[in-house]
Amino acid sequence: MHQHSRKAWRSERSSDSLSEVFSSIHVPKNAGFWRKLLAFTGPGLMIAVGYMDPGNWATDIAGGAQFGYTLLSVILISNLFAMVLQHLSLKLGIVAERDLAQACKDHFNPVVNFILWIFCEIAIAAMDLAEVLGTAIALNLLFGIPLTWGVVITIVDVFLILMLQAKGFRWIESIVAGLIFIIILCFGYELIISKPEIFPILNGLVPQKEIVTNPSMLYIAIGILGATVMPHNLYLHSSIVQTRNYDRTPEGKKEAIRFATIDSTAALFIAFFINAAILIVAAATFHTSGNHDIADIHDAHKMLEPLLGTSLASIAFAVALLASGQNSTLTGTLSGQIVMEGFLNIRLKPWLRRLITRLIAVIPALIVTILYGEEGTADLLILSQVILSMQLSFAVIPLVMFTNDKLKMGVLVNRKWMKITAWIITFIIVVLNLYLLFITFF
Repeated sequence: MHQHSRKAWRSERSSDSLSEVFSSIHVPKNAGFWRKLLAFTGPGLMIAVGYMDPGNWATDIAGGAQFGYTLLSVILISNLFAMVLQHLSLKLGIVAERDLAQACKDHFNPVVNFILWIFCEIAIAAMDLAEVLGTAIALNLLFGIPLTWGVVITIVDVFLILMLQAKGFRWIESIVAGLIFIIILCFGYELIISKPEIFPILNGLVPQKEIVTNPSMLYIAIGILGATVMPHNLYLHSSIVQTRNYDRTPEGKKEAIRFATIDSTAALFIAFFINAAILIVAAATFHTSGNHDIADIHDAHKMLEPLLGTSLASIAFAVALLASGQNSTLTGTLSGQIVMEGFLNIRLKPWLRRLITRLIAVIPALIVTILYGEEGTADLLILSQVILSMQLSFAVIPLVMFTNDKLKMGVLVNRKWMKITAWIITFIIVVLNLYLLFITFF
């Protein structure tokens, strides 16, 4: 029985996650289902952003161009993984009243925490790198701005975001939702004009044996998986779900978990649609016309117009890319804040921390664009995805550990089937990422 007397957390909770917006959004008490759901809607869309950032585009385009619709099943599976992991993340935030970074700080010893923090910052820098490059590429495609200047311009959006953050959290959520809507419109249009075939698409949703037996297909498949589940999202979700002013009682928490899970799962369906659309457009446009070697955003943009016979196709593509880059910048900013405050308890002024994070990403992007130009940026994007998938295990394992722990979660601990599912997903992710490392470096 001595176990129960052991304290669940090594230290008391030091402060609220994202304290300036903590519990700031009203949840109506005796309202009906839809009004309550509306109050909880928002964080899911902010999470969905990480699932359709410019890094995903590169892997989706390469997968569609090379292998047609075959890898759709991989996008589907990794999206289901994401739904489970994001559910665990919001659950941790609501039940333990800590975000994942704070939970790590309160559980592990200082050395482990420092290492986890470093890994996390590297992952956020890698993600920021993908956003910087994505935005710069979009500006280049739309307005002909040279990549180097595009990278410099991305430093400015830091200040735009900070103006928004001061207006309250709902503003940020609304802007994210608006940008996602633009991406959906652009890809809806691309889907209609690329006229994909329905049966091959449905067939692609069923996993094929060759995904595992064909090495180049497996490589892209792991890339898609790595680009789908984002480590920073697990930190982000566990924090922003606490912006809602629900009752901090077992009943109130249970209800909050229910609504937050609906919000998150619905938003991830949208992300699935967008990723699938990118792959389907690439398959219908490039694979069928024999352009199998298109692997990056520039080539894809160049080829859309001649193959689909309309310049609107490539404009819509670039606009969606710009929206995607801006969105990911927003969520990356918040993740950086959560991670630094949670692990280290350092509270910098938001603009200063944002500038530091952004400069860490901008400097390598600038060096590469100046030295290698377009070719370099494509390789850098793929590298950023590899770094992210390496970091993933370090976020997923603590998350599953904490939500499976009865001492930490009390009555709301994961059920038996969820515990097993979560560990299976973790095992698959860890093994695939180790394999990816092995292929990349040997």
